[in-house]
Amino acid sequence: MKKLFLFGLFISIPSVAIADLSHWISPITDLSAGDTAWVMISAILVLFMTTPGLALFYGGMVRKKNVLATMAQSFAVSCLIAVLWLCFGYSLAFTPYNAFIGGTDRFFLEGLSVFTEKNMLTIYPGASTIPESVFMVFQMAFAIIAGAIITGAFAERIKFTALLLFIGLWSLLIYVPTAHWVWGIGGWLANDGVLDYAGGTVIHINAGIAGLVAAMMIGKRVGYGREIIMPHNLVLTLIGTAMLWIGWFGFNAGSALAADARAGMALATTQIATAAGALTWIIIEVLCKHKPSALGLASGAVAGLVGITPAAGFVSIQSSLFIGAITSVVCYLGVTKLKYWLRYDDSLDAFGIHGLGGIAGAVLTGVFVSSDIAGTDTTLWKQIESVLITIAFSAIGSFILLKIIDKTIGLRVAKDDERQGLDLSSHGERIE
Repeated sequence: MKKLFLFGLFISIPSVAIADLSHWISPITDLSAGDTAWVMISAILVLFMTTPGLALFYGGMVRKKNVLATMAQSFAVSCLIAVLWLCFGYSLAFTPYNAFIGGTDRFFLEGLSVFTEKNMLTIYPGASTIPESVFMVFQMAFAIIAGAIITGAFAERIKFTALLLFIGLWSLLIYVPTAHWVWGIGGWLANDGVLDYAGGTVIHINAGIAGLVAAMMIGKRVGYGREIIMPHNLVLTLIGTAMLWIGWFGFNAGSALAADARAGMALATTQIATAAGALTWIIIEVLCKHKPSALGLASGAVAGLVGITPAAGFVSIQSSLFIGAITSVVCYLGVTKLKYWLRYDDSLDAFGIHGLGGIAGAVLTGVFVSSDIAGTDTTLWKQIESVLITIAFSAIGSFILLKIIDKTIGLRVAKDDERQGLDLSSHGERIE
């Protein structure tokens, strides 16, 4: 009898999770060609941020023996999460079911289509002027870069299979629920008034905390703290930074999901915050009696980009100047002080830039939000609350996943393989 009850409960779950999505169907004539074109371009720009942008950004900062492996991680994560998003991720993040998770209606993108005979198509209610397929790909690009960001925290020492298993599980079990809470229909943090325009909590805090937990669990690189570990080619890093900067306009301005005034405001605030972040970083370097470095410019620019992400469409252009500068200071202290005080090896500063930058940006959104621009309001406490919730959920969830993987297939390559370099030991390739 008990087995029969459990079987009945199991087969009933899918039917319970299916919601009425009849209101997601709209005439093709209701689409906006301009909005559709802009969000399509934005989706491409965000995909461009991961490959080649983040791949080059990270690839230039590792040692020569790990360049291919590091870049391959970004490519592999892009492929893995694209498939997982098709199968389960999109549906669980963006279809309605309850305040904590979406439903099964769009598993394998079932029902997402264009009905050409009836001149109808499916749309997402929050983006009613573009096809749902465009919205789905745009959000897929966000999920991809979130997973790829994490890889910078444990670069040069993780097993390739362990990385793919962890990122895949993290994307479905950590990223997807958080995206639903903040951006999904009926998400509980959204209902509570939390503001996250383009992913300060959902992407950057989430990924940064996961990276920090992973870096601490995997341990420091062989020779870290005893040997000089220098970037292989900062030219690649600067090229990657430029690609990230350009792609980020799709990230932030594209999050308006329309070619409208809010997109234009997000475009402007993104540019100013990025410039302010880069300049602030090298000013700090000079004040600390260092030479203004190319890596500092790159780091400051990315810090400014991360800081403005949750606020881009909610604050004034003048406020973006302060957000970029303040976030850059926070990230500088995290990278140059906090990491050494706490003695963790965040290889490429995934936590130092994305985690701390996302925290600063989310909090500063509550400080600088303009109700006239945002069309809504929030409180500083609500923003802090969302930060604390995201940190706790990502940290605990990531720890559990990593512990399971470590006990089964192991997380770290052998020391001899690490010394040889992951290019050869993991992929059988190397650059000359």
